[in-house]
Amino acid sequence: MTVMLAILLSAAAMTAIVGVRYLIVSGAFAAATRMRHPGLYTGLDKQMRREIVWSLASAAIYGVPAGVVAWGWQNHGWTRIYTDIHAYPLWYAPLSVLLYLFAHDTWFYWTHRWMHRPKPFKLAHALHHASRPPTAWAAMAFHPIEALTGAVVIPLLVFLIPIHVAGLGVVLTVMTVMGVTNHMGWEMFPAAMWQGRLGGWLITASHHQRHHERYRCNYGLYFRFWDRLCGTDQGIGQFRDSPRRGGRAAAGVAAGGDAGR
Repeated sequence: MTVMLAILLSAAAMTAIVGVRYLIVSGAFAAATRMRHPGLYTGLDKQMRREIVWSLASAAIYGVPAGVVAWGWQNHGWTRIYTDIHAYPLWYAPLSVLLYLFAHDTWFYWTHRWMHRPKPFKLAHALHHASRPPTAWAAMAFHPIEALTGAVVIPLLVFLIPIHVAGLGVVLTVMTVMGVTNHMGWEMFPAAMWQGRLGGWLITASHHQRHHERYRCNYGLYFRFWDRLCGTDQGIGQFRDSPRRGGRAAAGVAAGGDAGR
């Protein structure tokens, strides 16, 4: 009973951490949006409340497995997370972060693409695309089925690929920030980055915007590797000044099909 209580407390604590992290990061970028682009979210209050509710539900789905794994790591040495930076060569630390990001991106690409098939789209993924346009609050606005596909990735990777605890923090930070900024409705990075060579391989809001416009393209999370390899990369999208830009997006929802997140 004591062990079960400890596991439950760990899961509850991790759920709270994920939820608070979401509220802080999404709230910060939503505030930045209101300052940088006043009126962009005008008329979307009801949508944003819905996004927050579903995102907090997703926080629990993400938090429970993470909390169980965290308890096992702290109490029984589960996982391949290490705290001694000298346990592996120093060059491995940044490499492990890249390995995690690439593995997560690979999982995301293929599950996201699967989510755009007619049945899973209608059952689950349409909820995310109901945000038209998506806002900074939409990053975790998932149906529970979709949230589950994302919640298992990092907890599984920590059993497979060694990573320093600080490196894991970097991975989680990148995951959170890119998830939010890709849905803000405007591009925060300089054009020299997303229009240049680096932008040819990295995903920012401009690339993900095209996905929310056309649905059947641009499925990646961090990198454009799989989109380019599989012929699903359709370049960058265009942001519109009006907060109500649902024309093509609404058509995409109706079409469903082999469409992404």
